[in-house]
Amino acid sequence: MQDNLFDNTEIAFKNKSAFALYRGYIIFKIISFPSIVSIAKFILSFRLIYPFTKVLLKNTMLKQFCGGQSEDDCNDLINDLSSRNVYSILDYSVEGLENERSFDKTVSRTLNLIKLNTNNNFPFIVFKPTGVGRFNLYNKVSSKVKLSEIENIEWLKVLNRYNTICDTALSNNVSVLIDAEESWIQSSIDKIYESLVLKYNSKKAIVYNTVQAYRVDRLQYLKKLHHSFSNKDVHLGIKLVRGAYMEKERARAKALNYLDPIHKSKEDTDKCFNDSMLYMFENVNLFSIFIGSHNEVSNYLALEYINNFSIKKDKVWFSQLFGMSDHISFNLSNLGYNVAKYLPFGPFKGVIPYLFRRAEENTAVKGQSSRELFLYSKEINRRNYHYSKL
Repeated sequence: MQDNLFDNTEIAFKNKSAFALYRGYIIFKIISFPSIVSIAKFILSFRLIYPFTKVLLKNTMLKQFCGGQSEDDCNDLINDLSSRNVYSILDYSVEGLENERSFDKTVSRTLNLIKLNTNNNFPFIVFKPTGVGRFNLYNKVSSKVKLSEIENIEWLKVLNRYNTICDTALSNNVSVLIDAEESWIQSSIDKIYESLVLKYNSKKAIVYNTVQAYRVDRLQYLKKLHHSFSNKDVHLGIKLVRGAYMEKERARAKALNYLDPIHKSKEDTDKCFNDSMLYMFENVNLFSIFIGSHNEVSNYLALEYINNFSIKKDKVWFSQLFGMSDHISFNLSNLGYNVAKYLPFGPFKGVIPYLFRRAEENTAVKGQSSRELFLYSKEINRRNYHYSKL
């Protein structure tokens, strides 16, 4: 596999207009400064200038990182991605309230998204466990605290929501990605996933659990899954990511004086991610692998493993967030690999936290903004040079 595959910006930005290229460059330039992101969040808190900030963000950050405010808003982007052999994963990026009505609404919206998949443009659906049940209830179950009679009834409702989503997904040939949550509630989610595997994953991986490689115990968890299910006729769907709650995890571990569940360094996390990938590739007859990564080295390694183990391209999925790492997504899809973009959407007020998480992530992850800036600049210069020769 060529080691400069992701350098091709012509393929990466093929469908972007000159305006979209310059807009992307300016956005990544701005969010490369953490102070500017902090000031923008502060300004947005003032309702007096809210109409102006709304217009500004809708035409910049929202355009860069989101599909729109509704499912219908996403249609053009879904079709555009499909024309490049890239699938979409619609993600309703609004944090719900912790009540039964909100949980049922999450289920209803998820079922509607599954049924919208008439053209097979989004073979996955995603939801957060805390979108269908209370955080503290998961915590009690994970901590093995005895539930009250009312809480037992509530927990049964949570389990029923999982089954309702998975039933509909199975009948529509759509796979379900269950997002990861904080470590202290994750064990209850892991147990739910394992029960769903036995029910839904006999012919293919319908249900996928998310493994966060920044946790020190996650490779061991994969080995435990292999040990538990290797003698059963099932497919273990695993979405592998680096992780999303590091600061919260470290702060809680320190406050409650228990061993930090997160790797001490990024290098350790990277090693865990790559080792976890290798372990699943070595046992690919059991694992169905979904790689959620913006890391070039990890994606190159995945291609190397696919080649070394003679694995069919359609056995593995690659995924990146919309608006980021197009040089990975589109160069992979151009070679016939399965690629899906996470396409967040939702009402403007609801997706503001998501937009600022993307901005903060790009400032926090070493080299993320500078890499995007370099790629956008490279393609702008390439096009300018090309047009100057016409």
